[in-house]
Amino acid sequence: MNPTLIKVIEFFLSLGLLVMIHEFGHYCFSRLFGVWVEKFYMFFNPWLTIAKWKPGKYVKWFSFGKEMGAMETPNDDEDKRSWRATEYGIGWLPLGGYCAISGMIDESMNTEAMKQPAKPYEFRSKPAWQRLLIMLGGVLFNFLLAIIIYAGIAYAVGEQYVNFTDATEGMAYCDSAHKAGFVDGDIPLTADGKHLGYFSSEDLNAMLIAKQITVLRNHKDTVTINLPKDFIFQANNDAEAGQSFMTYRLPVVVSQTQPRMGGEKAGLKEGDRLIAVNGTPTPSYTEFTALLEQNKGKNVTLQYERDGQTVTVDNVPIDSNGKLGILLTEPTKIYKTTVKNYNILQSIPRGIEMGWNKLVTYVKQLKLIFTPQGAQSLGGFGTIGSIFPPSWNWVDFWNITAFISVILAVMNVLPIPALDGGHVMFLLYEIITRRQPSLKFLERAQTIGMALLIALLVFANGNDIYRFFFK
Repeated sequence: MNPTLIKVIEFFLSLGLLVMIHEFGHYCFSRLFGVWVEKFYMFFNPWLTIAKWKPGKYVKWFSFGKEMGAMETPNDDEDKRSWRATEYGIGWLPLGGYCAISGMIDESMNTEAMKQPAKPYEFRSKPAWQRLLIMLGGVLFNFLLAIIIYAGIAYAVGEQYVNFTDATEGMAYCDSAHKAGFVDGDIPLTADGKHLGYFSSEDLNAMLIAKQITVLRNHKDTVTINLPKDFIFQANNDAEAGQSFMTYRLPVVVSQTQPRMGGEKAGLKEGDRLIAVNGTPTPSYTEFTALLEQNKGKNVTLQYERDGQTVTVDNVPIDSNGKLGILLTEPTKIYKTTVKNYNILQSIPRGIEMGWNKLVTYVKQLKLIFTPQGAQSLGGFGTIGSIFPPSWNWVDFWNITAFISVILAVMNVLPIPALDGGHVMFLLYEIITRRQPSLKFLERAQTIGMALLIALLVFANGNDIYRFFFK
């Protein structure tokens, strides 16, 4: 099957699942508090509904002319708290789905219904704390889904990792580590006498709080490094500036190239190892990126190894950001790996730990969006689709889906009107001040929020289009 088609299928499967789980979170909490969910749809249905069903009343196929989220005339005789009062349907646009909750200002902007007296089964009639939980339901379900996926992967296939001693090129370190005495290429051995195994949170924390660390340098010398008392704070400052304390020092082995960039023009293929830029050796990605940064906007000469042969290519363009347009092969596919298996009881806390670590990492990276380079790197549907593998691999698919689920949870809780976080912000204001914002204010906030979201979508997808055609 065509690799692009595989990516498209993976994208729609993942996004469809994640948005449906998100909306199901709102649905469950609404039902829990007796709020009428007017419609629950898989996929969007502007102009065409493939199928819709209301229990005990009707089943209809291929309905035309109904707009997405359109409300039907309510029947006050039926019990709105029952699941049978909801219309369930399937739309034609596979970009997620929606949950139409009665009595709230949402993207449907059904303001006429809001002018009527509040009914006991409506969202607006419920206490603020119940409305808050309903709005947080989608975010909570997305995060729980990520934990379940990570736990499932840990149980099904375990974790594949590289022992420090098997990473033959050693590690690359942050600025504060260099000042403390680390040298790029050092292989960690012990922290205060405790053996260091692999890149785990336990071993990483042990190193940051240690007084002495021993490393293997140049594959032969054992060196002891005495850390300053405030080293953990120095490393944390570097982390906040975007520098991890240490990362695997990887040989530059190509996984895939990006369209219309230097790597593709140079004819690079999966498995090629880049060994020099303009004649300067690049034993690891650290040296390689530094040389690209020095030559951004210029053409360079690349040397790489393929099937034991050295190939030289001249006039390879480096873009204005110092990028060649290649994706690296993962450490587990370069170095010798070890597999750690988990039983069902062990996999649950491991899934929680992995989900939490992804959440914290992504939240810390959010501030980069507000920098010029971060704004340029922002991507839309094309960028999301590009991270899926070009050939089907269910472990990679679920790993990526879990990570996107974490992203959706974080993005949806941002305090922007039209997102769940906007509703949460207004509800917290109501809980604290015991004053509910006016209907007119909520309508205007929703309109502004929708405009901001549309602008963000246009900008992000515009970046994708610009990169595809011009970069």
